[in-house]
Amino acid sequence: MAAFLYRLGRFSARRAWLVVSAWIVLLGLLGGAYAAFSGTMSSAITIPGTPTSEVTDMLERKFPSASGGTGSIVIESKTGDAFTAEQKTAINDTLTAIGQLNGVQGVVNPFDVEAMRQESANQLAAAKEQAAAATDASADAAPAEPAAPAEPAAAPEPAASSEDIAAASALLTASATVFDAAQEYRTVSESGAAAIATIQFGGDSMALPPDLKDGILSALEKATTEDLGFYPSTEISQEVPEIIGAAEIIGIVMAGAVLLIMLGTVSAAILPIISALVGVGIAATGALALSGVIDFLSVTPVLAIMLGLAVGIDYSLFILHRHRKQLRAGMDLDESIGLANGTSGNAVAFAGSTVIVALLGLNLTGIPFLGLMGNVAAAAVLVAIAVATTFTPALLKLTGMRVLKRSERASIGHEKHRQEPSTPMRTGWAIARVVLATAMLAIIAIPAASMRLGLPGGESEPIGSPAHSAFTVTAAQFGEGYEGRLLVIETLPAPVTEDTAVLAQAPFVEQLMARDDVRAVVPVGLSEDGTLIAYQVIPFEGANAESTADLVNALRQSSPLTVAGQQVEIGVAGSASAAIDVSQRLADVLPLYLSVVVGLSLIILIIAFRSIFVPLIASIGFVLSLFATFGGLTAIYQWGWLASVFGVTAPGPILSFLPVITIGILFGLAMDYQLFIAAGMREAYAHGASARISVVRGFRAGRAVVTAAAIIMISVFGGFIFADANMIRAIGFGLAFGVLVDAFIVRMTIIPAAMHLLGDKAWWIPRWLDRILPNADIEGTRLEREHPVPVTQD
Repeated sequence: MAAFLYRLGRFSARRAWLVVSAWIVLLGLLGGAYAAFSGTMSSAITIPGTPTSEVTDMLERKFPSASGGTGSIVIESKTGDAFTAEQKTAINDTLTAIGQLNGVQGVVNPFDVEAMRQESANQLAAAKEQAAAATDASADAAPAEPAAPAEPAAAPEPAASSEDIAAASALLTASATVFDAAQEYRTVSESGAAAIATIQFGGDSMALPPDLKDGILSALEKATTEDLGFYPSTEISQEVPEIIGAAEIIGIVMAGAVLLIMLGTVSAAILPIISALVGVGIAATGALALSGVIDFLSVTPVLAIMLGLAVGIDYSLFILHRHRKQLRAGMDLDESIGLANGTSGNAVAFAGSTVIVALLGLNLTGIPFLGLMGNVAAAAVLVAIAVATTFTPALLKLTGMRVLKRSERASIGHEKHRQEPSTPMRTGWAIARVVLATAMLAIIAIPAASMRLGLPGGESEPIGSPAHSAFTVTAAQFGEGYEGRLLVIETLPAPVTEDTAVLAQAPFVEQLMARDDVRAVVPVGLSEDGTLIAYQVIPFEGANAESTADLVNALRQSSPLTVAGQQVEIGVAGSASAAIDVSQRLADVLPLYLSVVVGLSLIILIIAFRSIFVPLIASIGFVLSLFATFGGLTAIYQWGWLASVFGVTAPGPILSFLPVITIGILFGLAMDYQLFIAAGMREAYAHGASARISVVRGFRAGRAVVTAAAIIMISVFGGFIFADANMIRAIGFGLAFGVLVDAFIVRMTIIPAAMHLLGDKAWWIPRWLDRILPNADIEGTRLEREHPVPVTQD
């Protein structure tokens, strides 16, 4: 592989303009494909086969009107007073206009619902009075002597039988039970200063067409006044994250600053950035061109860009760093480009392959959106490798000697490149480093023990955003439970009619209301075949609360439930239920995926370093940095530590797919740094240095470039911490913090100290295993012997 990359680097240098032009043309073609064929991305995080999806499928078959997606509009009187007649008229006109939009099946006017609720209350009260009167009349009636015949008159109404009275009484009692259970459900607040309108959509509410969203938002914007506010829910207001925004620009600027400080010349500093941008452009436009035929989660291309930028800059930097070193020693320009591509480029290809394998491993989770996310990110890394080993050598040729500072160009071949005297670290200091660094990581990891997974709601959106305002008003005026509404279905053993459905509803409603975590239960309707009744259940707490998750699990576990002497099946659906299912499924696959990744790291590193203990301590270090990352995420985004610093408006559960994504990406990056730190140690040991001296020499050879690469990674990922989308912010922090911990605490502190303590044992491998392992030669040692670096003068 090293020899092939050497030849590829030489070719790219000789045909520099051809290579550069080919990549630019490819970028243009894919950009055109993106413009012509891209489609709408979705914000829906769904997993097939979950209990929620099964209930939804059943509703589509038996109760289509209850299976469509819904969104809500929270309306507020900004003065705090009850809505005036004029405001109610304006609200009604706005909702009517929204109801006429293509894709909207209906709009529920909150004032109409409250009027119907009041009418039902009046009817129920009247029915109770009539029932009481009928009961009294029946009790007072007694046999009497026949009276004298009178003149014929109209035939009197037959008196109600005791059976009729009993049946009517049962219906009345059941109606009262159901009505009482719905008392806490309101569409207009008790103060009369807030209301919630519901929009029924024909399809998934988390995958609304952009033109439908724009139509709703435009109508609400027109209706908003100084005294009247309209706040759409997340389903309506959530936008697809910008492909290129402020976060990416911040990351690129910070990376450029690091490169300029490290390399000292603009020509050299800008080269890795240009390479990374070309790679990211190709990967992003190529993926988005397929969004017309593949359902993309909106965060997928952003993740690919985030990772592609980071590894693209780093991979080009590794090759550039080697090239600069060889030029300073007096090597010919083309020869240096080829050799740098064959040595550092070989390590880049090997390291990038580990990232790709880890990302493709996300398909093992069996979760489609996660597998697709991994595939797109893996494609971005593959493109970054290809660009680094072809486009970067071409740019190196076009840049020529300008990659060196003037002072470096003036002293080519005359610098002192002799190996500095190496003194191994003291054993006591090595023990202290391992103990203190491990203890630090363990302390940081403590919050991870209480990590909960979930999907962000309106409370996590930036303060002042429509979704956050909707959540705030709803929680204050109606209670947080309205944000966690559940759709519960009751499947009956025998069909009922519209007239007798209330008799089946009442005992089921009573059992639900007996729970401490249920605030209100409202019947939604009856299926056409009369075997399925749907209810809207309002919990006391929000969608991300533990009590709401417990309620969903308890309802499912109680099925089949005995109600009034017969068994009924229970199902739970709705957006809150779907989020709980997604989080649970992702939590279940987390241990499996972590085990696969750790096992994979052991195999890769055993092949790379022909050692047992080096891979073992490297994998243990990865686990330490991973749990420390989870601890940092939990402390900030769930517990709320330093919330104001990181823009966390409402601490809550960790984004459900973030831990799995973090494992895949952080593993790949950790292996990158392990390779570039330990490869130098292996090379020095193979050339005859003692085990402990080789640790010092290898660390010195790799620390500068790994430090710069890690800072660039942190800068790129860190730029996303303050992105507009709350999902992107958490991902950015997790990856930035993970790289910080792994690169500086694990790879550059624990690993060298642990290898010092192991001594020669660090490179031990059973003879039988050494014979069957392939020779990866990631350092390109054989190639270096064939193309030696010139001997420099003192």
